Amino acid sequence: MKKLLLLPIFMVTFIMNAQLKLSGVVKDSIGEPLEMANVLAINKVTKKMASYGFTDAKGNYKLELGVNATFDVKISYVGMKSADFVLETKSEDIVKNIILKYDNSLDGINIVSKMPVTVRGDTIIYNADSFQNGTERKLEDVLKKLPGVEINAAGEIEVEGKKVEKIMIDGKEFFSGDTKLASKNIPSSAVDKIQVLRNYSNVSQLSGVQSNQDRVAINIKLKEGKKNFWFGDVTGGAGDSGDTGLYLFQPKLFYYSPKYTLNFIGDLNNIGDVVLSRNDARGFGGSFQSQSPSNGTNINIADAGIGFLNAGARNANRIETKLSALNFSYSPNPKLDVSGFLIWSGNSNGQRNIKNIDYVDPNTLDDIVDNQTSQTSNTGLFKFSTAYKKDFRNQLNYNVAGRFSNEFKTDAVNSFVLSDITQNESSTPFTINQDLSYFYTANENNIFALEVKHLLQDEDPFYIASLENDPNNNNEPNLTDRDGFDDAAIALGLDRNLTYYDLEQDRRVKSNQLDAKLDYYYILNKKSNLNFVAGTILSTQNFNSRFYQLLDNGAVLDPSPDVIPDPVPNPNPNRDYNKTTNDTEYNFTDIYAGVRYRLKNGIFTFTPGFTLHSYNSNNTQYGTEFFKDKFEKFLPEFQVVAQFKTSESLTFTYKEEVNFTDVNQIARGIVANSYNSFFAGNSDLVNASLHNLSLFYRSFNLFNASNVFARVSYTKTADQVNRNTIFQPNSVVSSSTNFNSPLDNENLNAFARIGKTIKKLE
Repeated sequence: MKKLLLLPIFMVTFIMNAQLKLSGVVKDSIGEPLEMANVLAINKVTKKMASYGFTDAKGNYKLELGVNATFDVKISYVGMKSADFVLETKSEDIVKNIILKYDNSLDGINIVSKMPVTVRGDTIIYNADSFQNGTERKLEDVLKKLPGVEINAAGEIEVEGKKVEKIMIDGKEFFSGDTKLASKNIPSSAVDKIQVLRNYSNVSQLSGVQSNQDRVAINIKLKEGKKNFWFGDVTGGAGDSGDTGLYLFQPKLFYYSPKYTLNFIGDLNNIGDVVLSRNDARGFGGSFQSQSPSNGTNINIADAGIGFLNAGARNANRIETKLSALNFSYSPNPKLDVSGFLIWSGNSNGQRNIKNIDYVDPNTLDDIVDNQTSQTSNTGLFKFSTAYKKDFRNQLNYNVAGRFSNEFKTDAVNSFVLSDITQNESSTPFTINQDLSYFYTANENNIFALEVKHLLQDEDPFYIASLENDPNNNNEPNLTDRDGFDDAAIALGLDRNLTYYDLEQDRRVKSNQLDAKLDYYYILNKKSNLNFVAGTILSTQNFNSRFYQLLDNGAVLDPSPDVIPDPVPNPNPNRDYNKTTNDTEYNFTDIYAGVRYRLKNGIFTFTPGFTLHSYNSNNTQYGTEFFKDKFEKFLPEFQVVAQFKTSESLTFTYKEEVNFTDVNQIARGIVANSYNSFFAGNSDLVNASLHNLSLFYRSFNLFNASNVFARVSYTKTADQVNRNTIFQPNSVVSSSTNFNSPLDNENLNAFARIGKTIKKLE
């Protein structure tokens, strides 16, 4: 009986959802197919959009329509008169070819603006109302419904597979450095249109002389009633759980006018809704990449801080979040824009992790570790930006951004091998970035671009560890009867006659780096230009640290460790490789000049070039040990882009680069990363040289709702910096140091992603 009932239900459902296909070809008056023409069908009875689509490179279009209905069909293309007709459907597919005529008048603009999606050159314009059914609350809810737009697992916005680097509201930048604050907080009801700006350049003079095919920005156009007007929402909630009360309070207020904007976002909750994670905080103020192409030198200065707050709602048993964020912009006149933001974020969480660790080495004991962690971070961020455009020939930009933190962490650890451990870390790091850029167009053939960046960074992590110890079993003949840390304590040179190993370490790392470059672009013709570049990188870092043991009488013991084995063969037999202090200064200089040639020929864009570098790096340790390295390097590069269509391309890139490490890797005194991991740098490290080749194919087809992204990359690295880690005998305590690999390291990676959407199935 049930099967008999299911059959008519299935048949009725099928009939109600029965559809036919309207297809055809759209051409211009001379018979050329029109790609990316808009095709829209509106049900005459419900007055709602029934279907929409775009033509492909051959002008083909297709729409899925309901049977036995009447539709208003509109087909439009920028610069042409639209084709409007009424279509009555029966049950058979319909084929209808369309010819559009060129129109120099402004007729039809109103019709085009109502299309769900309009493509104008490198700009895609989405009509937000066409993608809303009333259930959307935030901008993110609308973005998820836009064809070609995705929200990835990290909450970042991607367009045709490219990460969106900037969101603007009516042309004003919104919290530069992170697009999530805009997508998760701007009310969907305030959004009129969403403009996707492909091949984006925030400096108009350079848009025609650089390759910006991987750069995307989004501009949100607000509805008329949302200008010169306050809008936003306030979310509040309260509840109860077995252990504590639950609360949520999130005010979000926005004010926009032609001259100035003011935005405030607040958050207070303990339900695991982390508005601003540590990774998000690091990204703020980063803005876009350098306007000048990369010069081939990489110096990896470590990020200030000690890596707290890596817990999310899924792996924490307690999360408390506080956030206050203020964003503003002011345009006193059309030539000057001033903007900035202030953010304070406070996060606190607790988590518990239990690990079963099986070591491959049979001489290393397997361990079970139960770790309960409490972490707190208070972070302040700010950015102030000015952009002065005197005229088309002159543009001056200045940005200053900073991050200040107060962070601390407590771990209560129970180890099957090492017994009970208490571990505390704290840090108050800060980072200040400044950049000044000036762009001058002398005439239509000569463009100059000066860019200066400065980094000032200071970090001061302090570490305390207390490990349980039985001083009476230090000499037991059976090693398993000793404490798990005893053998490591011998190697570290600690006093083992105490009930606890109380270890402390303070560090101070200061970084100061200046990066300046001057680009000159000479326009040969409409298809080619030359780019001459000259610049320098000046970097200075200081590293000071001390590792010591506190004794029961309050005295301090400076250990005499022997955890880092001397190198074999040993180039410095008189050197002490196991100091517990660091006093290191590292200086680096790069002076370079180069040239690049850019040529557009048909669908191809060729960009060969090279840079010549003069490198000078030296480090001084303890005021008595010196290491210097000075050399010159020729770095070639080449890129070719085959742009088959607006949304389909193939890019081949080759580039030789040089990697330099920072002071944290060369300061050779022992540093405690944790209670069971100790590290010492290598002052004799040299730079690594890399050959990078990559082939990237991208295709995004709105006509058949499919996308393909594929990449193959090969990297060959000489003198790669690797880490050598060894475990102390009969212990789970490890020590490590760096070295330059004697062999070339080669990596081959391949990645592909293919997607297609069929109605509601992706």
